[in-house]
Amino acid sequence: MTVHLVGAGPGDADLVTRRAEALLARADVVVHDRLVSREVLDLVRPGAALVDVGKTPGDGDTQESINQLLVTLGRDHDCVVRLKGGDPFVFGRGGEEVEALRAAGLAVEVVPGVSSVFAGPLLAGVPVTHRGLASGVTVVTATSEGGVATDFTRLADATTTLVVLMGVARRATIAHDLIAGGLDPTTPVAVIERASTDSQRTVRCGLAELASIDVAAPAVIVIGAVAGLDLGLMPSPLGATAAGA
Repeated sequence: MTVHLVGAGPGDADLVTRRAEALLARADVVVHDRLVSREVLDLVRPGAALVDVGKTPGDGDTQESINQLLVTLGRDHDCVVRLKGGDPFVFGRGGEEVEALRAAGLAVEVVPGVSSVFAGPLLAGVPVTHRGLASGVTVVTATSEGGVATDFTRLADATTTLVVLMGVARRATIAHDLIAGGLDPTTPVAVIERASTDSQRTVRCGLAELASIDVAAPAVIVIGAVAGLDLGLMPSPLGATAAGA
């Protein structure tokens, strides 16, 4: 009996790893998040049970209840897949689930997934590092982790790229704090919605305009000089771009 923590990637089923596809084809139960695409769920074996434990702001299962569910299912079934959008260990709380499962004496396999941190920007033609523009990349979540909110004033560094997950609702605060920290208000920003899906959309603006643009979650926010690039890698509709204010 093994519980497999599997990364579903950013949405396109073609970006799921071969190992992940094989596990979905033989799983007894698949416990998935709300951001896992229908296309990826279609890879699940017919007859397997699908359990949606997706969280929304102010609603959804607690992490503790998900941990206990995985333990219970892991004891009752030979092959349980915990399917998480992107990579389970990039703000996916995969580590907490591994700890709970191992504490219960269950075997755990981890299958990394393609993270939207890097795939999302690239599919919009934005490399997160680029010679002469960005020598590094910082990845943060805009939501509070462990009760401590991200201090964006300390992340105002023009030499690196800032990639923000779960930041749409806090984009006004993000822009304000980065500018207060010394980042130029004209710093390029690219917001990539629903990366790798047929409804992918990219909105570009300057940092000062981030609060006023029309964007919706799920989205990846890229802030820095590289956000001004467009490598034009993907054809329409994945390459569709909207101009910001």
